[in-house]
Amino acid sequence: MSTTTVTYLFDPLCGWCYAAAPALKYLQGVDGLRVVLAPTGLFAGAGARPMDAQFAAYAWANDQRIQQLTGQPFTQAYRDRILGAEGGRFDSGPATLALTAVAQADPARELEALHALQQARYVDGRDNAAPAVIAEVLRALGLADAAARVVAPDPTLRSRTAERVAQAQATLRAVGARGVPQLVVTAQGGALRLLGGDALLGPREQLVALVRAAAAA
Repeated sequence: MSTTTVTYLFDPLCGWCYAAAPALKYLQGVDGLRVVLAPTGLFAGAGARPMDAQFAAYAWANDQRIQQLTGQPFTQAYRDRILGAEGGRFDSGPATLALTAVAQADPARELEALHALQQARYVDGRDNAAPAVIAEVLRALGLADAAARVVAPDPTLRSRTAERVAQAQATLRAVGARGVPQLVVTAQGGALRLLGGDALLGPREQLVALVRAAAAA
């Protein structure tokens, strides 16, 4: 059986990307599919911002809608400790660096690390924009080397992270998409087929069928 590459365009601080986590885990276990993570840097660098009261209220309202539609939990601990933290930052840069460190150390575990960071934020109320917290999460997964690089990022890690973000943004442009999450299938012959983020929120069997159809197109 040939292997089909499915590229997942996301940001670690995207609530809808958190909602898509169960679908991504399912896809990763399907024979003949290879899930590739592509962080877009949407909320890093120029996309980062302070966590002020107005933005926190907007985020919580959006998160409640996501929970109602998908069942993914956003706890009171998250609301109090993350959205309500004085002087907090909404910045996915550190988590994106961390995922790149995991991808270099043990690529098969990058999706697991992403889900652990999402769980830490939205369920446990731990700030996954803070390098120290990220390092603790990675160490708990047994990814000590990646954790150490998050605390003290080296030039190689920063360069590779920038390359991944640039590649992800180029893929977004190539398929004419904006925002995340997005799912892109590499079809026979190398053409890119956009499924879009909505496909990740539907029935799992339908998602696999859509991926197969896009790959064969």
